[in-house]
Amino acid sequence: MQENRQESDLIEIVPTNQKYYYNLMKQNIRELKRAYPFLETKVAGYSVLGKDIPYIKIGNGEKELLYHGSIHANEWITSVLLMKFIENFCKAYIFNQNLQEYSVRELFERVSLYIIPMVNPDGVDLVTGNVDDKSSIYQNYVDIAYQFPTIPFPDGWKANFNGVDLNLQFPAGWQNAKKIKFEQGFDSPAPRDFVGAGPLTQPEALMLYDFTLTHNFALTISYHTQGKEIYWDFQNINPPRGYEIGQKFAKLSGYRLEEVPYNSSFAGYKDWFIQDYYRPGYTVEAGEGENPLPISQFEQIYQENEGILICGMAIS
Repeated sequence: MQENRQESDLIEIVPTNQKYYYNLMKQNIRELKRAYPFLETKVAGYSVLGKDIPYIKIGNGEKELLYHGSIHANEWITSVLLMKFIENFCKAYIFNQNLQEYSVRELFERVSLYIIPMVNPDGVDLVTGNVDDKSSIYQNYVDIAYQFPTIPFPDGWKANFNGVDLNLQFPAGWQNAKKIKFEQGFDSPAPRDFVGAGPLTQPEALMLYDFTLTHNFALTISYHTQGKEIYWDFQNINPPRGYEIGQKFAKLSGYRLEEVPYNSSFAGYKDWFIQDYYRPGYTVEAGEGENPLPISQFEQIYQENEGILICGMAIS
């Protein structure tokens, strides 16, 4: 702890005024680790194209939590949200301040929060313009997108490099998801909504699955955009305190607490976590508009969601 530092000494690390892409996130993680050495950062797994997928751990308490973002490529603003939350938490820790009404130093001792800010780095780089349009990698995306001319390219891209929607990869009603999406015409690699050849066939989804198996998460939050909604249940499985905590999140953010529409209610990470662990798991649809949301929405999105992010840590 570096008590002699002044707030004015701390430069802003995570930019909130530009498109956010993989190498910028990696640079920011290095800078955060230098500025706040009490952070832990390691590799959780790898993308199809071999990018390492980092996690950042805040705190050293017994209670473990997981937040993750950008499982969908065109929802990259969720990575900025999680990275800026890490930075703001660290600043508050250094100066023994609160976030909302919560003491961050108290939470640091009580909680171990794992954040995977960018589950789908290959897809994020496509949507944010960080893939060379003369490369074979870019051509792969073009070839897939060509089969779905009504989906804007690259803005409509949610999937990973293989054209698989990573949030339709989990063993929680996967066959139901397959039936629904195939009937909608997504029966082959696509910019969105293709479930893949089976659950957990994609390395990014398997990473998230394995990472969960090797921890004891009391609560998880999956960040998506958009709609200003919070989803809290899976089919008829209502984990203890799931609705109650969801109501608190809704009140803090001004978002609506909703049940998932049937056609979107299978094979997501939240679904599998609730099904297998019977613990609170949430999908938060931040912001409003058409994906990818413009970075100009960021400040509002952050203000709406900081309460959820810190409150999730404080719930015992």
